Amino acid sequence: MRLLLNIIWLVLCGFWMAVGYAFAGVLLAITIIGIPFAIASFRMANFALWPFGRRLVDEPASGTFAAIGNIIWLVLAGWWLALGHIFTGLALCVTIIGIPLGIANFKLVPVSLMPLGKRIVDADDPYAFMRVR
Repeated sequence: MRLLLNIIWLVLCGFWMAVGYAFAGVLLAITIIGIPFAIASFRMANFALWPFGRRLVDEPASGTFAAIGNIIWLVLAGWWLALGHIFTGLALCVTIIGIPLGIANFKLVPVSLMPLGKRIVDADDPYAFMRVR
């Protein structure tokens, strides 16, 4: 089921959302200060391509710098990526088949606003939530 949902996701919205994250990452990588944000953007582009079967969890070791970075991210790129998820989710919810994909888009809005301090883990790994890198 995950494979089918991921393929439909990739065709309908995943590719375009990943392009948006990659574009934001390229723009942020131009400056030295923006490189950590670019890395987070490329990580989210990877997640936006194939989200089913993976989860985002809080990184317990992240601290004040992640919070400050999230505020900067929100101003630079987060708000328009979140709008992309909201509009795509609304468009997908028009059809019955697209409702699960629209809900998945809405679940990506908070992490598109604040991606620093998050980690992508396999949803089937029971120890992924306890690991600290």
